[in-house]
Amino acid sequence: MQKKKPERDGIVYSTDPGFSPESEEESPQVTLAPSQQKLQIRLDTKQRAGKAVTLVEGFIGTTADLDELGRKLKAHCGTGGSVKDGLIIIQGDQREKVKQWLGKNGFSSTKQC
Repeated sequence: MQKKKPERDGIVYSTDPGFSPESEEESPQVTLAPSQQKLQIRLDTKQRAGKAVTLVEGFIGTTADLDELGRKLKAHCGTGGSVKDGLIIIQGDQREKVKQWLGKNGFSSTKQC
């Protein structure tokens, strides 16, 4: 005979007197305007068998908007890539093309070595 107990998400004990086991809802992320975005562009070869990729990081907004931006950048550069963990990964050394496209579309970006 098992007694049904409410799910507590693995919390066994809390010393906080104001603690409640209810899950906190995350507020929906809002995508900032392109002029307010501070994107950083850098070249990376770590864990990629020596192949260079261009990373664009620092995007603040929803994942759907990040995917859309990644798709547009990949199409502009004419290469493949992906969007993972808040980073846009573009194959090859595309730093100049990415910087030009971002500048033309109102994003402020900084290029790192």
